[in-house]
Amino acid sequence: ILYQSDSMRRCLESVRIFSPGNKTILLEGESGTGKELIAQSIHRLSDRSLQPFVAVNCAAVPENLLESELFGYVRGAFTGASRDGKPGLFEQADKGTLFLDEIGDMPLPVQTKLLRVLQESVVERIGGTKPIPIDIRVICATNKNIEQMVEEGTFREDLYYRLNIIPIELPPLRKRKEDLPALIEYYIAYYNQKLGKSMRGVSPEALQTL
Repeated sequence: ILYQSDSMRRCLESVRIFSPGNKTILLEGESGTGKELIAQSIHRLSDRSLQPFVAVNCAAVPENLLESELFGYVRGAFTGASRDGKPGLFEQADKGTLFLDEIGDMPLPVQTKLLRVLQESVVERIGGTKPIPIDIRVICATNKNIEQMVEEGTFREDLYYRLNIIPIELPPLRKRKEDLPALIEYYIAYYNQKLGKSMRGVSPEALQTL
């Protein structure tokens, strides 16, 4: 993570301070601000660094599949279910970290089940009756205004307060333009190696335009 700006320095100071422990972290920022990169850094700096880091984009998984992806299911839970059942991502992340990206796109019924997992540290597969104990740390990320969604009734208020224990806001690049030279230098070196080129840099005029 390359930076020169005070805003990113403050952000990464928070990452270093709050990475140890088990408290839930909510990463807020626009698309492209590097929320998953920060989540991975938190995991690597935590006591769980040698355990799984499991990431899921709640906006990328169809609503009818998200619940089974997260919680898993038992044999015969629904048409098309695997004959042997399937553990969900919560179980796969046991002892490690589960990163829920785009948490604002999580449907309300799934939000209710997530709240129970956070409160009781157990997960129950779809169609199952046996609670499965789990030990995970949850990191969430969103580019939406969750407080406004709470007011509109599209996000559970109790879940929001459960997730918003440690909020960390990531600034967009336009608010930390002093980071541009380091990023440009990095990407020139990266693409020189990848494409077999030997570009030395950009002109002052090009840098100003960027």
